[in-house]
Amino acid sequence: MTTANWTKILKQLNNNPVKLKKFKKHSTPKKRTCGRARHKCTRCGTTRGFVSKYGLNLCRRCFREIATKIGFKQYS
Repeated sequence: MTTANWTKILKQLNNNPVKLKKFKKHSTPKKRTCGRARHKCTRCGTTRGFVSKYGLNLCRRCFREIATKIGFKQYS
């Protein structure tokens, strides 16, 4: 049982209400108000290499793929 998908864990714990209550108290993910986990890429969902400038909300890899399509030019 992995903790990457906590909804799967909740489904398994529905049979035992005592353990379910303890899990919800200590282990459910909380809504982030700051930090790296708050921002995610809108295309791929990664939190690394996030570019929020100009309201892009993309990671650097997705930005490089679609930069010319959305009007950015590369100057060298």
